[in-house]
Amino acid sequence: MVIKFLLQSIETTGNYFLLMQKVFASPERWRMFFRQFGKEIYKLGVDSLPIVIIISVFIGAIMTIQTKLNTESPLLPAYTTGLVTRDTLLLEFSSTILALILAGKVGSNIASEIGTMRITEQIDALEIMGINSASYLILPRVTAFVLMMPLLVIYSMAVGLVGGYFVGVFTDIITVHDYLLGIQYAFIPYYIFYSVVKSLVFAFIIASVASFYGYQVRGGALDVGRASTNAVVNSSVLILFFNLIITGLMLN
Repeated sequence: MVIKFLLQSIETTGNYFLLMQKVFASPERWRMFFRQFGKEIYKLGVDSLPIVIIISVFIGAIMTIQTKLNTESPLLPAYTTGLVTRDTLLLEFSSTILALILAGKVGSNIASEIGTMRITEQIDALEIMGINSASYLILPRVTAFVLMMPLLVIYSMAVGLVGGYFVGVFTDIITVHDYLLGIQYAFIPYYIFYSVVKSLVFAFIIASVASFYGYQVRGGALDVGRASTNAVVNSSVLILFFNLIITGLMLN
């Protein structure tokens, strides 16, 4: 059983890299690439803004409340809550956790779209016309999401901090002065660079893995759903794995 799993994993990994080799071949028509690229930026990036805003605001507020309530000690300075909220958002939530959430939204969308094109033989039609279907369908999605993900991450950081600020404004859990002092205290700009680097890697993982599973679909509608599930699960596992590696390399 273990050997079979290892062999399947090796075969899947090999097929993934072979597909990526086709994807990153030079597009046959740059005009078509940029036209599709613009559409994907809006669909994968701009359309993801509402969920990024909602989740980040609430997470920022929740982290502020929980940190304040669990660090009630005369030994800790008043600005601790803002500092912990800021560093948690910058180091993990706005990059890793947000990527896991978008793996479900964006990843399943990409896998289902390409999978539907496969079972309806649209991809076969492109191949018959002599078009590199992998590059035509996947490259704009990967490049668009890799471009937009750092912007979503930075936006999430800002909105999350605003969520914590709302706690100070509308409740008596923490004062606005203490919160603002905390988010400014001992600020390390490198944390933003670290999160942006992670977001680029995670965006590539989400878009490429989802495209791979969608492109490999064979069968019918049930197989499209199965491909979407596999894309989300495997993307999430890879995000956590590379998060560990990047953290060890960049923060040690």
